[in-house]
Amino acid sequence: MNDALASVQALRVQAQARVEREDAAVVETPVALLCNGAPFAVMMATPCDLEDFALGFALSEGVVADAGEFRLVDVVHGAAGIALHAAIPQARYDALQRRRTLEGRSGCGLCGVEALQDALRPVPRVREPQPVSYARIQAALAALAAQQPLNTRSGGVHAAGFVHAGGLLVREDVGRHNALDKVIGALVRDGLDPATGFLVITSRASYEIVYKAAVAGIGVVVAISAPTDLAIRTAQAAGITLAAFARGDAFNLYAYPQRVLAQD
Repeated sequence: MNDALASVQALRVQAQARVEREDAAVVETPVALLCNGAPFAVMMATPCDLEDFALGFALSEGVVADAGEFRLVDVVHGAAGIALHAAIPQARYDALQRRRTLEGRSGCGLCGVEALQDALRPVPRVREPQPVSYARIQAALAALAAQQPLNTRSGGVHAAGFVHAGGLLVREDVGRHNALDKVIGALVRDGLDPATGFLVITSRASYEIVYKAAVAGIGVVVAISAPTDLAIRTAQAAGITLAAFARGDAFNLYAYPQRVLAQD
């Protein structure tokens, strides 16, 4: 956590009072993924859980088809940022050379896409997921709120959580897509079946969130904020149950509502 937070000075202004204080700010730094020595992508991310991030990003962006094709061989910290060096099969590397390098931002997962037709990729259809109850979703949202140490200290971090039979797997990052990539990497490394759990996220449900969930095989996505129309259409095409505006004791269901049960 020390690498993910920076100590900063702030002047607190309230009515006529001004008080100097020490504050914690989430760290945002360029993180580059290099495959077989060649640069593939640069994302603005929080430098924690980098092994999970590298694997999850590689899977969700189609760099590799499964975890067995990906090996993180080195993590290099430099003045300009962090370089994640990965080894992938030659056939995958050759395919990457036909794609331009992506450039990401913490608020956007589609920056730098070389052409409009490349922005909307064919979405895979997920396996039929296990149904989930209203009570379990509410419990997961409460647990997610309690398991965000970086956000508790900085107030500027997104979280994604994968709910499974053994509990809740949570990852945080300044970028909502990065947090999801970290969760995807972690659940794959832990050997969890994505069809037996569901995803909860602290952000809006964008196209990129739903697409990455589909690639990972997660069939139920619950977002605290609003969905986009493209996210809803993507969920419908992928067979994903999409819930959004999950606040307080209610949420809206936009696709495959029959999988959310009133009772366990």
